[in-house]
Amino acid sequence: MTERHQEYGHNSPQHRNASPAMNRSGQTLTADHDHSVTDNRGPRLLITLGINFIIPLAQIIGGIYANSIALISDAVHNFSDFAAILISYVAYRIGLKGVSARHTFGMQRAEIIGALLNVVILTCAVVFIVYEAVQRFFQPEPVSGIIVIALAGVGIIGNGISAWVLHRDANHNLNIRGAFLHMLGDFLTSVAVLATGAVLLIKPWYWLDPLLSLLIAAFILKNAWTVIKESVAILMNAAPKELNLHKVQEFLESRPEIRSAHYLHAWHVGGSGIAFSCHLTVEDQMVSDTETLSEKLRHQLFHQFGIDHPIFQFETSECGNATMLCEISDAELPGGMAH
Repeated sequence: MTERHQEYGHNSPQHRNASPAMNRSGQTLTADHDHSVTDNRGPRLLITLGINFIIPLAQIIGGIYANSIALISDAVHNFSDFAAILISYVAYRIGLKGVSARHTFGMQRAEIIGALLNVVILTCAVVFIVYEAVQRFFQPEPVSGIIVIALAGVGIIGNGISAWVLHRDANHNLNIRGAFLHMLGDFLTSVAVLATGAVLLIKPWYWLDPLLSLLIAAFILKNAWTVIKESVAILMNAAPKELNLHKVQEFLESRPEIRSAHYLHAWHVGGSGIAFSCHLTVEDQMVSDTETLSEKLRHQLFHQFGIDHPIFQFETSECGNATMLCEISDAELPGGMAH
């Protein structure tokens, strides 16, 4: 039984944080395909941070002047986004720290902890919004539609720019995706606030203001719950929801060099990148003979499934009595697959 630890994907967090691999002569080894890109997440987060400080400041001042709880609630939400993006940026900086003897995968899960802290901030914002909205239902007050429209326009422009800045990184990073969804939600909320202001210019339906606030609160809670589920799943080492391990197993076993694939595990190390490990049964051969197969597998797993940190353990029999843990896992789950 032989074990080989293979990493793939230069753009993966694991690869960025790891030291370059070297051969026995001390020469740096490079992969056949370079997937590296310039990491601009930090500057993009800083730009979004600046925008989301100006927007709520203007909305709070205008909301007080216009006597609009909807505008103030939107400002509180936007200010919570400022705090959330600040946490995301700090977590991003911590996550850049390299691997160590204690933190062998680096500090990438700092971004997941930051996402959970953001949920706490969002929940506090919801409590404030709901309390103020309920008060206004019982004691409605006049609202200046013109000021609401003007400041909602500021929110539309600012949040729209913020969402555009973050959308590129949102596809492959949970931390950034959470910030992007906040910005997109705020953009849509500002559109709704603007529509309410337009109605108030025609009809004195002041109950629309607290009603919109409650809708905003519901939208925030929905986003918060999504972040909680994804963050907890990562911290619990759950298999990524976008990855079908059965298909991965079928792909591995479809190769003529592999007799069986079992004891499969997949998990997110941080907000992006997928780590994967499995046992592969092959014909009895020299350890060096598995290098070509291993290189092909890590290349294909990266491009077909997004797995950028695969770990293969090659063996000539399906565990047998060599590994009790493998034996137990194979007995518990069909096909020898452990989730």
